[in-house]
Amino acid sequence: MLRTGIVGLPNVGKSTLFNALTSAKNAQSANYPFCTIEPNVGVVTVPDERLQVLSDLCKAKEIIPTAIEFVDIAGLVKGASKGEGLGNQFLHNIREVDAIIQVVRCFDDPNTIHVSGKVDPIEDIEIINTELALADLASVEKRKGRIAKQAKGGDKDAVLEDKVLDKLSELLSEGTFIKISDHFEGDEIPLVKQLNLMSTKPVIYAANVSESDLKSGNNYTKLVQEYADKHNAEMVIISAKIEEELAELGDESLEYLKELGVDDSGINRMIKSVYHLLNLRTFITAGEKEVHAWTIPAGAKAPQAAGVIHTDFEKGFIRAEITPYEEFVKNGSYAACKDKGVTRLEGKDYVVQDGDIVHFRFAV
Repeated sequence: MLRTGIVGLPNVGKSTLFNALTSAKNAQSANYPFCTIEPNVGVVTVPDERLQVLSDLCKAKEIIPTAIEFVDIAGLVKGASKGEGLGNQFLHNIREVDAIIQVVRCFDDPNTIHVSGKVDPIEDIEIINTELALADLASVEKRKGRIAKQAKGGDKDAVLEDKVLDKLSELLSEGTFIKISDHFEGDEIPLVKQLNLMSTKPVIYAANVSESDLKSGNNYTKLVQEYADKHNAEMVIISAKIEEELAELGDESLEYLKELGVDDSGINRMIKSVYHLLNLRTFITAGEKEVHAWTIPAGAKAPQAAGVIHTDFEKGFIRAEITPYEEFVKNGSYAACKDKGVTRLEGKDYVVQDGDIVHFRFAV
């Protein structure tokens, strides 16, 4: 399952956001640093309006959406890379996630203590980015020491890795997140990925604002947006406090959002941003038993998609019966789609598209 870590300095709203994400009081929240020590974990379903539409058409007994695991990780402070605060534990936890949501304080409140004594979102971002980069730099230098002898001896693989490590050292010294595809190519890419560096993970900046700034943001969020645009990241404006209230409202939450002048919750937009950042797609299996959403990487071919359901499906793959979502909704049933010729059979080279309704043919 996809894992996303929620990080940030102490008292920026991480645990409040986590509570809203999981629609439960699973994460403790209090007005002092290091309230979160052990990472809280919650599984959150990915919003997809298509599933209910298909369920109604198929008269399905169950809807099974795809899901993301969110990890609420202890607040970071300056010096974490050297073990300050809960640094070592924090850094271990964040290495295990696929993407990072960095919650950034973009509100003024004299009653909520800021660890630095002032609200400065860019400084907050750079503290975290620098600490992650310093910790990654230590890992790179350690690895460089391990392969030095082989590289010096002319070992082809070690020479290439040494070159990659030198490039990483230079990039990490700048203290920002690294988009691997912008700086590495070919055989270099798997060498970077195997290091599992925190600074190479996709990042979303969640600009946490007060209720009054939820619709249009403020001067703080403008700074965060500029920073995100410059550093290959995404930014979402959220109000962690409002999101927590929305989780408690349940079915009335959409009406409350309209009153606030926004169309969708910050959490939904944040989850969609994770999918966009990680270049993920959703295909669907649908019938009377259930409507089920499945996650695949963009570019996955039909056998790979079949393997997400069960390894036997991939091994014994024969054909994939594909019905585009829009065509299914327009025609109302599999039978009508087949009559109109919009359902088609595809082979092993077919790249599954987002929203494809798929029925796999396979032999065990």
